[in-house]
This record gives sequence, structure tokens and C-alpha cells, in this order.
Amino acid sequence: MLAIVGIMAGPFVASSPAPSSNEAALKTDPRQVRLERFFEEKQCPVKKLAQEFVSAADRHNLDWRLLPSLAFIESGGGKAYHNNNIFGWNNGDHKFKSVRESIHTVAERLANSHHYRNKSLDKILVTYNPVPGYRDRVKDVMDGLGPAKATRPIQVAAQRNYYRN
Repeated sequence: MLAIVGIMAGPFVASSPAPSSNEAALKTDPRQVRLERFFEEKQCPVKKLAQEFVSAADRHNLDWRLLPSLAFIESGGGKAYHNNNIFGWNNGDHKFKSVRESIHTVAERLANSHHYRNKSLDKILVTYNPVPGYRDRVKDVMDGLGPAKATRPIQVAAQRNYYRN
């Protein structure tokens, strides 16, 4: 009887659900495209995590270029690191369960820790690593990724200006 019901009901066609508006925005997000191209040109293993960098920055109101630039300077974009710590967080000693976790944890700390919260980009970078020249190296990578504004999708809230003097 079940076979007859199945036949009468017609063939079952599996289909994937339509992407949500957030998923569609991320797939066409020019920031993600820029990151993927940059990481591909530099042969960085974190290329596949470009969307994670953008979503972590959006979630914590950070400049979208900051996290990938730190990862590039600290680990060559995932070429050399240990403990899933692509950011050199806590002098490289902090252990993360995954690289994805490191992206979201570092984003959260940069946005909310009293060491970084409400500071300009220059002050954040000097706090992050006070070695002379470090700040300029990170900012050079950020500049190479593109502008901080005008590349963010309309669907996402406006970026706060935490990082400008």
C-alpha cells in the first residue's frame, strides 16, 4: 500500500533550500572576493576562510581588513603557526580548538577587551604588538586589501569608526 501511495504522490525531488539573504550577500560580498584574491595571490592557506574573516569583523564592528592583515603578518596567512593560532595571540602561546575559533575569538577580544575597545587603529596595533614598524606593516597590508568603506554590502549595518584617529 505504501508503494502505491508513493507512486500516486509523484516522484520525490530533493532540492536544496534557497540561500538566505545573508548567505547571498556573503557570496557576493566584494570584501570576501578581495580577501580570496589576496590570499590566493600570496598562496595563503586561509583563503578558504575569507567569509569567516568578514563575518567576524561584521559581528564585532571591526574594519574588515584588520583580522586578515594580522593573520598575514603573524603567520603568513596560515603558512606557519601552531595551536591553530594564526594571529600570534598571547605571543603565539594561546591554544585554539580551530583556526575558525581563533578568528572569532580574536575579533571578540579586539572589539570588547578593555585593552583594545574604543581605541584608534594605531593604538590597537601598538597594544597588539609594540615592536617598531609592526603597526605600519599591518596598515600596509590593510591598504593593499582595499578601502575600509564603500565595499560593505548595503544589508549590513554601517561600520563604526573605532579605528581612525
